[in-house]
Amino acid sequence: MDTEYILELDGVTKEFPGVKALDNIQLKVRKGTVHALMGENGAGKSTLMKIIFGIYTPDSGVIRYKGNPIKLHGSKDAIQYGISMIHQELSPIPHMTVAENIFLGRESTRGFGWINRKKMDQEAGQLLQDLNMNINPKAKMIDLSIANIQMVEIATAVSHNADLIIMDEPTSAITDKEVEQLFAIIESLKDKGVTIIYISHKMNEIFRISDDITIFRDGQYIGTKAASDFTQDTLIQMMVGREIKQVFHKETADIGEVALSVRNLTRNGKFNDISFEVRKGEILGIAGLMGSGRTEVIESIFGIHPPDSGEIYIHGQKATIRSPQEAISYKIGLLTEDRKITGAFLPLSVKDNMIISSIDDFTSSGYIKSKLANNMCKIFVERLNVKTPSLNQEMMNLSGGNQQKVLLGRWLMNNPDILILDEPTRGIDVGAKAEIHKLMSRLAQTGKAIIMISSELPEVLGMSDRILVMHEGASKGELEREKASQERIMELAYS
Repeated sequence: MDTEYILELDGVTKEFPGVKALDNIQLKVRKGTVHALMGENGAGKSTLMKIIFGIYTPDSGVIRYKGNPIKLHGSKDAIQYGISMIHQELSPIPHMTVAENIFLGRESTRGFGWINRKKMDQEAGQLLQDLNMNINPKAKMIDLSIANIQMVEIATAVSHNADLIIMDEPTSAITDKEVEQLFAIIESLKDKGVTIIYISHKMNEIFRISDDITIFRDGQYIGTKAASDFTQDTLIQMMVGREIKQVFHKETADIGEVALSVRNLTRNGKFNDISFEVRKGEILGIAGLMGSGRTEVIESIFGIHPPDSGEIYIHGQKATIRSPQEAISYKIGLLTEDRKITGAFLPLSVKDNMIISSIDDFTSSGYIKSKLANNMCKIFVERLNVKTPSLNQEMMNLSGGNQQKVLLGRWLMNNPDILILDEPTRGIDVGAKAEIHKLMSRLAQTGKAIIMISSELPEVLGMSDRILVMHEGASKGELEREKASQERIMELAYS
C-alpha cells in the first residue's frame, strides 16, 4: 500500500496508575521529513515515542507503519520493522567498549559462536568515521564524556539502517560543534529517504531542521502544521495554552554580604587557581564550553571531589568541606547536572526523593515521621507545581521536568543559604523553565546566594547578576550583567 505517510497513529491511549498519559492521540508523519514533536514536560511525547518503539503497549488505538497496521511487543519488533530510537536518557553499558555498545545484541561472530571483536571494531570505526565522529571504537564507555556517549547513541541508531529514527532530546548533552555534526547527519539521512521524529525544547533547532511540527498538551493532540507556518510565539502559545510573555523572570534583589568565597581553588588536571565570590541575593552565572571545568569546580565546593589546594570561606569563616555531608552542614545545596545518574533515586517515591537530604529532620529513633514528611512534601509539591498523582509515585514514572522540580524541592526543604544549580533547565520545556527562573528570582530576593551553571547563553544572560567565564579549567574573566553579551562570553570561552 502506497501512502505519503510512513507512520500514522489513530486514537492511541495509554494510562498509568493515576495518570492518563495519552488520550486519543492522532499523528501522521510524512516520509523523508523531519517531524518535530513539541509540548511541555508531561505532555506525553516520550510516552508516545516509547509506544512507537515497542517499549510500551497502548491501551487502545491503531498504529500504521508504511500503510499497514502493526503491533509491537518490544523494541526488537520495532527494529525489525525499520524503526530506531535515540533515547532521552543515556543508558550505556559502562564497562563495555564503544563497538560493543553499538552492536549489542547483534555482535559479529566467527567459528563456534566466538565474537569477532576485530570485525566489530572495524565496522564501528568505519561507522563513526562516516558520521565524522572522532571516537575510538575500542574505548570503554565509562571513559567517555557525556557528549561522546550521546554521539555513540546517535551512531547506534543510525547503524540499524532504519527507515524511521526517533530522536528524543539528542542535543541535550552535546556541544555546538557536535550539534552541527548531528544536523549534517540528519540532512544526509533525509537525502536517503529516512524519516526523523525529533523531540527538543530548543526552539532554534526546531525551526532550523523541521518540516512539520505537532503539538501535544497534557497527553492530548493539539495540532500539526508546517514549521514555516509557526512563529516562536505562536508555537509557545499552542504548547502551553497561554501566552508566556517573559521566560526569564529576573527580578531585582538586594545584594548583601558575601556568602561564599572561593580562593585559588585547584584540582590537578581539572581546574587551576579559581577564585570568585557570590553574595546574598545574587545569582552568579558560570559559563563556558563543555570540558571547561565548570561542573568540576562546583563538585569540589560541594565535597564530591575535594580540591588539592585553595580555600573556601562560608559567611567569612574558613570551611573545610571533604564530603557532601559536610557541604550540607554548611547549608549548601547542589542540583546536579545529570538528574538520572547523580540526582534522583528513580525506584523510590517522590516523598523519599524529597526528604533524603534532610532525613534527620523527619526521623525519630530510626523511624520516619510519616505525617510530618507528608505534610512538608505536599507543601513543596504544590509550591513547585509538581505533576504527580501522589507522593508515593515512583520518580521513574514522572516526566523529566517534574523530576527536576522534585529535586529542587529536596534542596529547598533543606533551606540552604547557598544553592548551586548545574544546568537547572536542561531538557525542560519553556513553561517549566519560566517557573524555575521565577523561583530563582524569589529565592534571591529572600537572601539566598545562587550559583547557576548553564550551557544556554540566553539563560546565563537573562538570569545572572554577574557571569564567570571558564575555559579549559581556568577563569577567563567576570562580566557584570550590564556589560555582558553573548559575543563577549563566547570570546572569553574560546580564549
